[in-house]
Amino acid sequence: MAKAITRRGLLGGGMALVAGTVGAGPITRSAIPLARPDGLGLRAIPSIADYVARANLGGAFSATVGDPATGAVLESGSPLRRMAPASTAKAITALYALETLGTAHRFTTRVLASGPVQSGTLRGDLVLVGSGDPTLDTDRLASLAIALREGGVTHVSGHLRIHAGALPMLYEIDQGQKPYAGYNPAIAGLNLNYNRVHFEWRRDKDGFTTTMQARAIKHRPPVHMAKMAIAPRRRPLFTWREDNGAEHWTVAREALGNGGARWLPVRNPADYTAEVFQTLLRANGIVVKRGPDMAQAPKGATQLAAVQSEPLDVIARNMLKYSTNLTAEVLGLTATKARGGDAATLANSARVMSDWTRDALGTRGPGLVDHSGLGEESRISSAEMLRILMHPRAVATLPGLMKPIAPLDPDGNRDAGARRVIVAKTGTLDFVSALSGYVTTPAGRRLAFSIMSGDLERRAAAHARGDEVPHGARAWTSRARRLQQQLIRRWALVHEG
Repeated sequence: MAKAITRRGLLGGGMALVAGTVGAGPITRSAIPLARPDGLGLRAIPSIADYVARANLGGAFSATVGDPATGAVLESGSPLRRMAPASTAKAITALYALETLGTAHRFTTRVLASGPVQSGTLRGDLVLVGSGDPTLDTDRLASLAIALREGGVTHVSGHLRIHAGALPMLYEIDQGQKPYAGYNPAIAGLNLNYNRVHFEWRRDKDGFTTTMQARAIKHRPPVHMAKMAIAPRRRPLFTWREDNGAEHWTVAREALGNGGARWLPVRNPADYTAEVFQTLLRANGIVVKRGPDMAQAPKGATQLAAVQSEPLDVIARNMLKYSTNLTAEVLGLTATKARGGDAATLANSARVMSDWTRDALGTRGPGLVDHSGLGEESRISSAEMLRILMHPRAVATLPGLMKPIAPLDPDGNRDAGARRVIVAKTGTLDFVSALSGYVTTPAGRRLAFSIMSGDLERRAAAHARGDEVPHGARAWTSRARRLQQQLIRRWALVHEG
């Protein structure tokens, strides 16, 4: 019967064998594995600097993470370096507007009558008065025309007049954008379809059929104040000019393919809205000519119809989800006006908002040039952004408005089994990427973070060349977003709870 080998005998035999080996030196490591020191696995996780080096983004970087419950900053990398926040600035704007105007605030668009309605005829002017509603679309504008018809108005002896002075008329958000960028429209007290016109083209036997429409879900009226012509060229993709109030576009024939569509910016929102409203009125049997715009809403006028936006908290949530620049600028300008601040320009209004973050939230005062983050001259450090995110008023408001971000694994794939929950605001420009928000660890601890990367020299070089799509920008953005996920994963492990 074989002799049983005990643990003691096995160890003893092993020791004797090693000791009897020719030329063997003394044992310097125990043959029994020692317990791993506490936290050894966490110390093996790469540092912020390691991850940044591996991302190989060039340019500048700033990141900070903290605990809103204690106010403690847990980790940082170049936290005081001021960076372009891109659309993460919209998180500041959302908080600024909600704190100023209240969650229940609604924008109202009204139709007024400057005279009485007698036997179906309005004896005076029909006045469309805006409050800056950034979400007004053709369908809701149509509801005003329908309300007039149902209210018995069949004829207008005067004119259709527009009051769009609730906000300053601004030609565009940022001068550095391409002229056809639909995310860079004009801003006014009357905004329609995010101040964009829908351009669609289809190839046919004679060439192309094109349409310009004020498109919404139910209504798609044609637009004539914005005109499109196809030019026999390859570049530039689009050109634009204004002539006698009309906006004239051309598009390169070689870029059209067989068909497609895109939204183009509108530079004259009052004219755009007035034309579309005239068309909708005509569809409801009310024909009225356009008269001169009004600098002030008429005093003593009678309200015939009105339409309201969703509450401000709903607007803010959608703004953060879809990153609509027009919405951000309208919210910021409206809040600044409500505070009695200078809202004549975006830069002036953004300065008022920056001062508010200093006075109300304890920042050093970021240097913002608009409310959307579209302007690359805006600057804020990750430390300043973190201070905003960790303020009790922000913690009570922003996590419920921010968009869920899917966690990724170390290889950049969606991590279906991850138990960390991320809600944040993204920000992207060519060679600029930012992410600011909150992560809840598997243990239930909520952390606030801000991560910003930017290679502004490379961005400037691409713009100087006139690149339609800057070479390398997409790959750079992909690496920047992977870096963001790696840092969040690190923080959720190291600072789990």
